Amino acid sequence: MTSLNSSVKMRASLDRQLENLRKKVLIMGTTIDETIDASLQALGVMDGKLAQQIIQADPRLNAMRYEVEENGLGIIARQQPAAGDLREIMAAISIVMDLERMGDHAAGIAKTVLLLGEAPMRVLPLGLLRMSDLSREMLRRTLEAYMQRDVDLAYAVALQDDLIDTQYRVLFKELLESMIVSPEETDVLLYYLFSGHNMERIADRVTNIAERIIFMSSGEITELNPERQVADLI
Repeated sequence: MTSLNSSVKMRASLDRQLENLRKKVLIMGTTIDETIDASLQALGVMDGKLAQQIIQADPRLNAMRYEVEENGLGIIARQQPAAGDLREIMAAISIVMDLERMGDHAAGIAKTVLLLGEAPMRVLPLGLLRMSDLSREMLRRTLEAYMQRDVDLAYAVALQDDLIDTQYRVLFKELLESMIVSPEETDVLLYYLFSGHNMERIADRVTNIAERIIFMSSGEITELNPERQVADLI
């Protein structure tokens, strides 16, 4: 076998392994999107059974993360990829870490359902629903940017994080006012606020993923979501 044929076969093998890695990241991202949606459904109708299912599914999400990490490290060990391919592998490993943390935030919302116990079902705050819709939209668009290596789309998605932060500030003030008017509902409203905080953190994680996409595609390290002071969020 000539060295040229050997190089072509090695490249084809690496491409297949990278494509498999991308598919695993996409599957995990889609699963996280569904988990976020389910967590709000459980909170909206106080469905303890669904909440329990979300919490119990967390080890599966962890396993998906570890599988991508092991696959990525295996490719590095076997193939010794060049700079561009190495960036893609490292980006995939970083992305699934953020996805796994997003799953933790969704599970945190599900846990509030169990903590509320027998609290009567009530209409969720509109601001919380908007945060959920926007966070999930950001996640889906970021996964699209990842699969297409679309730097412009990654930047555009990151800009939406400011909308989430603004909505969180509005939700905070609305819930605080409701606590003053209806102190007997303080426990429930505090859990809604906690859920809003989890949604805000999910959006931050999506922005982290956008940063990895930019790094993967261009080699540029960009901080799109600098840490904010707590005062900026309320």
